[in-house]
Amino acid sequence: MRRGLVVLTVLATAAVSGCGGAREGLVVEGAAPTVPYDGPLYVPTEELDEDSARAVRLASGAAGRALECDGEIYSGGGGEAWSEQDGGATPEEGLAAYFDREQPDLPRSGYRVEREEGGRVLFSYDVAGRTKVAVVVAEDRADRPGWGPETSASCDPAELPESFTDTLDVEIWTDEDGRRVPTTEISSSAGSAHCDWQRAHFLGLGAHRDRGLYARDPDGVLAPGMLNAAYDGDVPLPDGARDTGYRLGAWRLWLTDDTSTAYVRTPDGVEAWPRVKDGVGCK
Repeated sequence: MRRGLVVLTVLATAAVSGCGGAREGLVVEGAAPTVPYDGPLYVPTEELDEDSARAVRLASGAAGRALECDGEIYSGGGGEAWSEQDGGATPEEGLAAYFDREQPDLPRSGYRVEREEGGRVLFSYDVAGRTKVAVVVAEDRADRPGWGPETSASCDPAELPESFTDTLDVEIWTDEDGRRVPTTEISSSAGSAHCDWQRAHFLGLGAHRDRGLYARDPDGVLAPGMLNAAYDGDVPLPDGARDTGYRLGAWRLWLTDDTSTAYVRTPDGVEAWPRVKDGVGCK
């Protein structure tokens, strides 16, 4: 289960090469987080039919509890049953199986053993001594021979290192003080190559199902009728527009009470990004 971006592109990271076995650098030596997780490594999971942090937390079991996010939990869930060929001979191989099976948009190296208990091991990926990704692997569970992923969870991509998020398609905005802003609050990306939208740009603003999506389309690559209005690359800043404080490089986001358009100030002027009509997307 994932609570994440309502953006018209698929986040991409390099696939893990090879099959089976632990990978060099996947698990490293080092101290556990400043405050190691001391709760149970098995917590029953529960699936809710809703898009919320609470739903993700319940679906991610012990892994979700082990996180130390600055904001809300971002993604998580329980692993599916694995076959004898999928399970690993060691906990480290069980962690490698998680990346093989799930292909998550998460760092592929730098995990530490944080806790071992009763046939389960908690691996954590830590930033400044706080757990931002947690994976619990288990050994020889019902219909799951060997070691494999039982639950996993992660904080918002904005809480992961810039060296990693720079490899993703999603762009991390900052506030006026330079702090990285959660992607559930604001994010942007180039359009999908699948739909030949690479020359367009999308901006997601707001949380969950109330999220608005805006588009920059200077070359007119988006389908007619997809936007509520035409993109305009040179407009005066409307009266009543306010600086949101959101920054992406030289871009500055301004908004008005009218949510049909987002205004992006650049070194060359102000662009009007119209809202994408609800229910329109890449097929």
